[in-house]
Amino acid sequence: MLFFSIFMPLFSIASVIFLIKMAHVTSVIQITLPELLKLYLFILPELLFYTLPIAFFIAGALSLNKLSVDNEMIVFFSLGIKPGFLLRVLFTPALLLTLLLIFNFFVMFPHAKTLSYNFVTYKKSEANFNLSATEFGHNFGDWLLYIGKESVNGVYRDVVLFHKDEKEEIFIGAKKAEIINKDGVLKLKLEQGEVNSYNIDKFSQIDFKTMYINDIMKTDLDAYYNNPIDYWLNPAEREHRRKRFVTYMLFSLFPLVSLYMILSIGITYDRHQKSYIYLYLFVSMIIYFGMGSYLNKTLGLLTIPVVLSIWLGITYLLYHKKIAAKY
Repeated sequence: MLFFSIFMPLFSIASVIFLIKMAHVTSVIQITLPELLKLYLFILPELLFYTLPIAFFIAGALSLNKLSVDNEMIVFFSLGIKPGFLLRVLFTPALLLTLLLIFNFFVMFPHAKTLSYNFVTYKKSEANFNLSATEFGHNFGDWLLYIGKESVNGVYRDVVLFHKDEKEEIFIGAKKAEIINKDGVLKLKLEQGEVNSYNIDKFSQIDFKTMYINDIMKTDLDAYYNNPIDYWLNPAEREHRRKRFVTYMLFSLFPLVSLYMILSIGITYDRHQKSYIYLYLFVSMIIYFGMGSYLNKTLGLLTIPVVLSIWLGITYLLYHKKIAAKY
């Protein structure tokens, strides 16, 4: 219960931050409520990834601290229960959570991030055509575009396009126009119109029933990786993804490698010790993640074993001196 009381506020704060970021995106694109929920599902693995390990660490320490404050921890030790037993109790959920987090970032992140990026890019490409009738300044690639009447079921009426280069000017008028976005390639479908082109030498006119203007804009979609290994070993972004891999791995291992710290912070003897548990929790997370962030810039993949060795060494010494030697 204590875990969920910590996890839910953290998860809610992370969700609110996501919605604030989405407010910036929706200033550029228009999305419906189902599409917003879809985006939220894409970002859900990341929200869980950052909130679960922190909630576990805080909840574990506070649970033991509550037992200490209620003098129940003294009863445990009086009955012969050793601190090692508490480590074994916490080890199983910590291991399961670590495995879940590794699967989350290694397998789920590539799919979720790619789908999220492509969805936003796709919507941005459509946003270029949130056109208003009788307004100037609209563009379709290199063409100037004017709409005579508002869209009805996605079909515009009395459409005029104009394009000019150094040698020729082209003027197109059509009674109907429709925007088509297929496989990330945008097309403008024109119906019942005429094309007028002129240069220094000649003037020509063509009547048409249907015309497509293709490949004017193409949404820059990310490749979808069926194999997560291909995503993480992509040569084009190897350095960037290597740093992210190190950060994500340290986050995933945090619940498992922090068990000694949880016991060292959580177990106290109130009659002789003042509890600064919230300060210790904050400082512990700052040291662990700060050390990982700093060393990641220079050591690369070696950051993982170096940080884990230093962290486990410090926390074990603290646990041995403060807890194991006394109880």
